[in-house]
Formats: sequence, structure tokens, C-alpha cells
Amino acid sequence: MVVAGGRGQRFGGLKQFEFLAGRRVLEWSVGAARSVADGVVAVLPEGVALDPSGADVAVHGGPTRSASVRAGLAALPPEAEVVVVHDAARPLAGEDLFRAVTAALLDPGVDGAVPALPVAETVKRVAAGRVVETVPRQDLVVVQTPQAFRASALVDAHRDGDEATDDACLVEARGGRVVTVPGDPANLKITSPADMVLAEALLRGR
Repeated sequence: MVVAGGRGQRFGGLKQFEFLAGRRVLEWSVGAARSVADGVVAVLPEGVALDPSGADVAVHGGPTRSASVRAGLAALPPEAEVVVVHDAARPLAGEDLFRAVTAALLDPGVDGAVPALPVAETVKRVAAGRVVETVPRQDLVVVQTPQAFRASALVDAHRDGDEATDDACLVEARGGRVVTVPGDPANLKITSPADMVLAEALLRGR
């Protein structure tokens, strides 16, 4: 599933439909997902044409990321056992990353797997502009997509309509076991027009 339901408020428009090295951002992300998937669902913003951009199915999402994921889940075939959720805003995710998160589910005790990178900077908690705590970073990571889940665990995690910044958070809240695999520093998330310039350079350098 490629989640492309955002409105790109920080970007200033629908970044998923911007052209990047000759293809739309969404097309790069769908192509990456297809490297491991039997089928790909693209979740698009409400009100736009349902152009699958290479996906097998396109559906409209909802007002939040979690609502959009639920719309994508509703379009999955009932026999699906593993669901990989990928943000369209990460068009540089490579096949190796998709294979790593899905391979982690070969362990029957694992419900989900996410790519993670160690935090390299000092992290501080701030209130009203004042530092109140320096947070130990040795156990902190930043996570990316694609994220892979057992379909039953992901559906159950979304059953009550809860909201979260990623799906792993919801699976964890239900007691699911989520593990990490090494992330990719080049797996850039596009949030601003400047990121498009960097992404283009990275793609052309492959």
C-alpha cells in the first residue's frame, strides 16, 4: 500500500504528483513497492482523479494519515497475509529495504517491522523555549517507511479508528511485537521543494 493521501501543506501543493527525474513522485514509490508486492493499492487525496500511477487499485483516502491507511486496508483482498505500508513522499526507498522489512516477518513472533536509523544529534526536551531535559539518545531511533505488518495485526490495530503518526505505533499499542531493520539514510522524505532537488540528485547518482 502506498499512502499518498496528504495535501502537502508544508510543501505548498500535492507533492506526490510532482515530477522527479522524469516520473511523478508517486510513480517512484509505487514502483518500489511493486518490487516485493503481489499487488499495490495507491491511496490518493479526496477529490482527485483515481489515477493508479502504476498501482493495481486506487482509492481515496481520508482526512488523516490513519484514515487513509484504513481506506487502503478496505481495498485489500481478504487473503492478504502481509501488508507493507509505504509513504509516497519517500520515492527513494530501495528494493532491499522492502525485502528487509518483509523478511523480518518470517519470524512467527513478529507482528511488524520498520526501518530505523540511530539518532546522531543531541536531543533536548524544550518547554516554552527553555531546555528542561537532555534526552539520552543511545536507545532512540528515527523510523522510516516501508513498514511491514501481518495483515491481521494491522487490521486489528486500526479497528477502533485510532490516530497515530505511523502504523507501528498502533500495532505496538495493541501489544504487537514490532522490530527494526537497518534504515537507509538515502531514503529521503520529501517535505519541501528543496528536498525535490536533493532527491533528483540522489536518483541521478544511482
